[in-house]
Amino acid sequence: MIRGGAALGRLRPLRAVSAPPFASPLEPRRQFGTGKPRRRDIFSGFRKELADFGRRLKDVRPGSNWDPFGIPKDLPPEQVDIIIVGGGIIGWSIAFWLKIKEPRKGGIRVIVIERDIQYTKASTVLSVGGIRQQFSTPENIKMSQFSANFLRSVNDYLGISNEPPIDIQFNPMGYLFLASEEGAATLEENVKIQRTEGAEVSLLSPTQLKKKYPWLNTDGVALASHGLENEGWFDPWTLLNALRRKAMSLGVGQSLGEVMSFSCSSNQLVTEDGVDVNFSRIVFVNVQLPDSIECFPIECSMVVNAAGAWSGRVAEMAGIGTGPPDSLTGIKLPVEPKKRYVYVWNCPMGPGLETPMLIDTSGAYFRREGIGGNYLGSISPTEEEEPDIKDLEVDHEFFQEKVWPKLAHRVPAFESLKVKSSWAGYYDYNTFDQNPVIGLHPLVANLYLASGFSGHGLQHSLAVGNCIAELILEGKYKTIDLARFSFDRIIRDKKMLERNII
Repeated sequence: MIRGGAALGRLRPLRAVSAPPFASPLEPRRQFGTGKPRRRDIFSGFRKELADFGRRLKDVRPGSNWDPFGIPKDLPPEQVDIIIVGGGIIGWSIAFWLKIKEPRKGGIRVIVIERDIQYTKASTVLSVGGIRQQFSTPENIKMSQFSANFLRSVNDYLGISNEPPIDIQFNPMGYLFLASEEGAATLEENVKIQRTEGAEVSLLSPTQLKKKYPWLNTDGVALASHGLENEGWFDPWTLLNALRRKAMSLGVGQSLGEVMSFSCSSNQLVTEDGVDVNFSRIVFVNVQLPDSIECFPIECSMVVNAAGAWSGRVAEMAGIGTGPPDSLTGIKLPVEPKKRYVYVWNCPMGPGLETPMLIDTSGAYFRREGIGGNYLGSISPTEEEEPDIKDLEVDHEFFQEKVWPKLAHRVPAFESLKVKSSWAGYYDYNTFDQNPVIGLHPLVANLYLASGFSGHGLQHSLAVGNCIAELILEGKYKTIDLARFSFDRIIRDKKMLERNII
């Protein structure tokens, strides 16, 4: 694999490779013959079309995406400025900020493409809704602070005239990280970074912990950190809907469909060292509409890959990671779906209303859910325990064998609990360093990346949307410098590890 970025330097034009003609997949190919035209019954075509229309009319059902003439309803536009692939919290945040920051009202045409408009498998609505400043990376801390400030004034940003105010149901109980003797030094180092960035975080000894939380078993705990402000949890579904509605009120389009491929133009260049590098540009995004086998091509100037857990597959459509293993085009976007379980249980004798989001030394976590003695939590599986991602079925034995014993050890009251429900969701997991990949791809000139958040995309979505909009419209970051999250670090094999992944 090429490292050190040497292949990106000292480029000189080799030759231009012409792009293939981009005929619309919806346009039938016509072959013209020679000779005299045949005489035909001028009414035969009309009778056939009338019969076809009658058959199609019978097939039209309520909720169908097709009209009797076989034309899809709500077709996306043929041409836009910016296409955002993925209508989760990241995609809609980017769309919102693009319209807020556009130089003149209506100056840019933005469309969000989402295949699951009901969000049945969306990572956003299947998350536990947490927000914290307790990260080990300064950029992650700053993004959480930005999002917290946004949420504090959410109605000023996302409120719509003559509609009810937005209530994201924020619970400001903070995160409580527990550290063993082996992890105490790392926890202290993380807190030092957090305080440098202005986060309000306190360190607690086992004695202080026991006094503050009498229900907690402090065996094996050497130190703890507790977020005092801008931390807690909220309703992800409410925030997603508010962003979507506001963005659409500002003129953002929405298309229900699945991106199947990109049509690209390309140019091949060579370095002074004789290394061929293929640069490309996305010209058309080909979208398959519901109930259709056809693809609808949308011409665009820029594309944002905000496809979450599936963003690695979308990147491959643009040729990223499809080249020889030891070439720049062979370096993949290292984002994969990882399935995570969440369990909800009832325990009337549990910790109570003052329960924070607790992260145990074992990695197990839980928080209060409502005020009726309900709690939710889980633990991330080890690499050997990673579940199959083919569906979102929940493994109930995982709770009994892996989660419950750890919870009951830390909170003795949890020895008597009753599981009420559960669900599973996907992390867009960056296997390289568990941090997001953000910014313009170096080989695809108009493809922006915003994925790989590894479980903290919800809380960083508002800041990421703002920063991506700045990068697209102004060519640079202004609010928070996220340059260290670029794809270049993967090319250079320079990891930017985040220690606090839950």
